[in-house]
Amino acid sequence: MSQNNITDKSAAMAAIEKINEVSGFDPTPLAVEYTDLNTNETRKRLPVMAQIAWFRLKYPEGKITVQATPAKDCFVATARIYPSYKDSAECYLAEATASRGYASDRPSVSPREWAQTAAVGIALRNAGFGLQFAAAGEDFENVGAAEAGMTENQDNPPTDTQSDTSVKTEDNSQTESDEYMVEEQAKKEMTLEDAMQIMCPINKYKGMKLSEVLAKDPKAINWLATKYSNDDDAKKAAIMICEYALHPDAA
Repeated sequence: MSQNNITDKSAAMAAIEKINEVSGFDPTPLAVEYTDLNTNETRKRLPVMAQIAWFRLKYPEGKITVQATPAKDCFVATARIYPSYKDSAECYLAEATASRGYASDRPSVSPREWAQTAAVGIALRNAGFGLQFAAAGEDFENVGAAEAGMTENQDNPPTDTQSDTSVKTEDNSQTESDEYMVEEQAKKEMTLEDAMQIMCPINKYKGMKLSEVLAKDPKAINWLATKYSNDDDAKKAAIMICEYALHPDAA
């Protein structure tokens, strides 16, 4: 390769790395390794929770919508990424669809929520919230449902008559706080999306959401999870974030 080509490639890579650039935030250290089952190669990708945190930093008023429907032996989910919660349904940055079925080796994983997580990850990657130039190497086949705060499997096998009641339907009147709205929330269950929106109680980071603190000082999230005790919601949220950061592929 000529020196000119090397220079041109370096310039192109430098420009690509600036996609969705956020001052003071580098997503690269948050990447995790996985093994490509087709080539047996070790590659890297961003966990979905890291992608969501990055997206929140870039678009504080953005929204992510997810719809899932039961199909034969699986659930099919479609995710859309919007720069603003005020955007109409068709004014999205990126869209992605993923399907997941029941895995005998992961009986606790909800295929519906697994599909939702994968769809969100792919949509965010398509919107530029991924390992940009290595996008072709990012595999969401092994994305665990836990990556986006998904719960254990409570689904019955999908049938032609069963409707997917857990997924938020599109509604232009919904606000940012309605994202990832699922019926389980009626039971006051916290999702990772909820956890990311909790305000940090640490004086040093007063006025910041946990998603912002995660990008700035991950150790602070760990401190909240292990040593803080004054705010149950903040502690619970920090524990959830830590669990999915340390075990992104856990079922």
